[in-house]
Amino acid sequence: MDVTLLFFAAVRELVTDDELKVELPADVCTIQQLASWLEVRFPTLQGRMKSVRLARNEAFADPTELLEEGDTIALIPPVAGG
Repeated sequence: MDVTLLFFAAVRELVTDDELKVELPADVCTIQQLASWLEVRFPTLQGRMKSVRLARNEAFADPTELLEEGDTIALIPPVAGG
C-alpha cells in the first residue's frame, strides 16, 4: 500500500525531510502499526512516537484506524507556545 507521509516541526528535523511517498509492508494496516514501523524505518524517531499525533487525510486518527491506499498521514509533534 502506498501512502504519503508529511513531517512537521521537530519530526521533520529528526527525519530530515518534509514529505515522503512510501510503500508500506503488507503487515502495516493501522495507524499504530504505522507508528511502530516508522520507529524502525527512522531510528531517530525511536521512543518519540508516543508523543507524536498522527492525522489521516487531515483528521486526527485513532491508533486502531485502518490505513487505505493513497492516504496522507501527517506526523505532528507536541508544540509549545508562548
